[in-house]
Amino acid sequence: MSDNIEKKSEPLLSKKRKELLSNPMDSDNPITIQVLGICSALAVTIALEGTVIMAIAVFFVLVMANVIISALRNTIPNRIRIIVQLVVVASLVAVVDQVLRAFAYEQSKALSVFVGLIITNCIVMGRLEAFALGNKPWDSFLDGVGNAVGYGWIIIAIAFVRELFGAGKLFGQVILSKEWYVANGFFATPAAACIILGVIIWVLRARSGYVED
Repeated sequence: MSDNIEKKSEPLLSKKRKELLSNPMDSDNPITIQVLGICSALAVTIALEGTVIMAIAVFFVLVMANVIISALRNTIPNRIRIIVQLVVVASLVAVVDQVLRAFAYEQSKALSVFVGLIITNCIVMGRLEAFALGNKPWDSFLDGVGNAVGYGWIIIAIAFVRELFGAGKLFGQVILSKEWYVANGFFATPAAACIILGVIIWVLRARSGYVED
């Protein structure tokens, strides 16, 4: 009985819950530490606008899916849990796709394949399986926000560097004038994305003192 009372009285943003938000942004980042979501980090980061939209899409899907699966966790038969997770994520991705078609049609066309692949994104499915199925909706919400932001800032950082030095632009606006800067086409290649991501991984792991087993 005392354990139940203690759990009920836990603050909405206790130290443990704050870590659900902060850890995925740095010391337990889904891309740099867990090495998940690498494909989209390399594929969609050639331009900042599309990358920001992708980050927002993953944020919406991951947070909502975490909350929904957590709320249903006691009613989902174990043998079909993966199917239920896929149905929930696919439905949310369909919503994202329709919203993009309605309000950002050009970006919808450019990101159509990658938005669809959110359904099988390792980060989304991983958090549902590893966290949402075993925790309450509020904790799952915080976990979803933390991991989505952790994923988002990494891909946005990569896109920032790639578009700035690869095209001399940010959000399609000229930043580095062609009068004195020649766009470096190398930054438009997947190899450049790998190098930038590698540098970010090295910096974050060095700061966090992460050591592989």
